[in-house]
Amino acid sequence: MKHICTVLFLIGTLSSFAQKKWTLLACVEHALEHNISVKQSMLDIDLAKEDLVNAKGNFLPTLRASASQNYNFGSFIGQDGSRIKSDTRGNSFGLNTGVTIFNGFQNLNLYKQAKLGVEASRLQFSILQDNIAMTIVNGYLNILFNKESLKIAQEQLIISQNQRDQIKSQVDAGIKPTSDLLDAEATLASNRESIVNAENSLDLSLLSLSQSLQLPPNDFDIEDVQINLDLAAMAYNSSGEILSYAFENRAEVKSAALNIENSDFGVKLAKSAYAPSLSFGAGLGTSYQHNQGEPDVRTQISVNPNVPGEIIETVMPFGFNTQLDSNLGYNLGFNLNIPIFNGFKTKASVNKAKINKEKSILNLAQAKQDLTTTITQAYADAKAALKQYQASKLSVVSLEESFKNIQNKFNFGAATSFEVEQVRGRLVNAKSNLLTSKYNFVFRSKVLDFYMGKPLIP
Repeated sequence: MKHICTVLFLIGTLSSFAQKKWTLLACVEHALEHNISVKQSMLDIDLAKEDLVNAKGNFLPTLRASASQNYNFGSFIGQDGSRIKSDTRGNSFGLNTGVTIFNGFQNLNLYKQAKLGVEASRLQFSILQDNIAMTIVNGYLNILFNKESLKIAQEQLIISQNQRDQIKSQVDAGIKPTSDLLDAEATLASNRESIVNAENSLDLSLLSLSQSLQLPPNDFDIEDVQINLDLAAMAYNSSGEILSYAFENRAEVKSAALNIENSDFGVKLAKSAYAPSLSFGAGLGTSYQHNQGEPDVRTQISVNPNVPGEIIETVMPFGFNTQLDSNLGYNLGFNLNIPIFNGFKTKASVNKAKINKEKSILNLAQAKQDLTTTITQAYADAKAALKQYQASKLSVVSLEESFKNIQNKFNFGAATSFEVEQVRGRLVNAKSNLLTSKYNFVFRSKVLDFYMGKPLIP
């Protein structure tokens, strides 16, 4: 019964996913919440924060406690030549502390570098989120495009069916030749094939988005969105304003700039090896020794006050606590290290750090160049898509009138079915081009909004 309930619960969970029509916002939120790369990037931020904690700890003194238990077994030759067995055990205890006073500002630079690491990890997280959101938007628009393509194919199928029925009645009445009916049947078959192709494209786009969301593909669907482009226009006057914003605000540029700053600290850290280091340390320690099989005593020698020159030997207890107290000692001191020569290792480290800084500067220039190319191309693509949309819209209007006209001629016997199909073929192509340019312009506009920092989801 327990297993049956578990199975029913899982089925119900999957059903809830299947029955839900996903909005664009829900898709993006789900992707950002469940994407493995996003989770890994969040862990990278946590790791960077721990590096910062570690860097802060370099300013604090260290404190260590130690304890040991030792056993010694063996013998030695006494003064009278006899062998004396000596088995002992002992304990030692210590407490030590130390702090770095100066090490060429190494700890300070490590701390600043760790702070940059946290910021850099957050920027990488932001870049990843943006890229995932853009991928989801593209997939969502692709589904909407394929849905409208399917509607166009279905509309053409209805037109072909009506035309076939009309021609059939005319052929049966002897008005039209049988060849016209065969042409109509061929057109109907072609339209059915177009529907199959459109359905396949839609299914594949739904599968692709469901996989991106890590959802079961069965019955996955999105909410239908009506995209109205009656007043389609470019939102930006030039690519320059987008570039200016992107250079100041895009995470890719900020990340590359941070890498330069990070490489500066890398040079300083490498140079710190030239500087002397000064540290302070202090500690205390004590010990206990015991001869196996013998009591913990010691002989105390003193002078008899009553008899001048007479030595008195007194056996005193010398147990664990007494020894720890008697053997307690303290130490403190400064330690100065001055580097003189280490086989040019420090020099090589400094040179490598400088080279890495030069690479970081080039990486920033490359990031800006890539951004310029991408935005300039995206702006040109958006303009081209808008022009194509406007031209396709006019073409569809013109061809719709032409198709009505040729249908009327065909009905009165003034045009052949071949002429009708030629006009309708051009109309179908024009509608397809209109649909393609429409979604192409919408996506290109979203890309420009993306680089302007505007939300992808209204």
